[in-house]
Amino acid sequence: MIRLVLAEDQGMVRGALAALLGLEPDLQVVAEAGDGDAAWQAVQAHQPDLLVTDIEMPGLTGLDLALKLQAAQLPTRVVILTTFARAGYLRRALEAGVRGYLLKDAPSAQLARALREVHAGGRAIDPQLAVAAWGEDDPLTERERQVLRLAGEGVKTADIADRLHLSQGTVRNYLSEAIGKLGAENRIEAYRSARAKGWL
Repeated sequence: MIRLVLAEDQGMVRGALAALLGLEPDLQVVAEAGDGDAAWQAVQAHQPDLLVTDIEMPGLTGLDLALKLQAAQLPTRVVILTTFARAGYLRRALEAGVRGYLLKDAPSAQLARALREVHAGGRAIDPQLAVAAWGEDDPLTERERQVLRLAGEGVKTADIADRLHLSQGTVRNYLSEAIGKLGAENRIEAYRSARAKGWL
């Protein structure tokens, strides 16, 4: 039996997925979570074979969860199930050790096959995304990404500096670098551009 923790912030989607996966004779959903923090607690409590998670959720994101699992050297493998067909997300997911990346509009039989493939030690990546993922490099450093994400969410420069333990001048430098790399006019345009490509 392949034991799963299912993390999805939309209750109706989560319930439908749990019901569909429960129809498979070799798949068992041992816990459901509506946000990333609850998902992390469920993984620690149940030690599932697989974590099936959305990318964008309250608290920890799917990518954050993958990185935490990687850092903790837990055996649970991560499968991302998302509506975001963004090559940048896939690249970051693979770097975080994610073994599966599928879109929510895939048929349930395809999802079940993918989960079995990942459980057996393989990978299951949406083929169209796999091709697109290597078409354009993410120019941002991790620090530029952090600063730009906060700026795009409306956090003031002084508050970004406090949160990241940087000087305000350093924050402005990171923002300037990110804006320049993305060919944007300002921080908001840079944020939108990077987000659209899955780099944030």
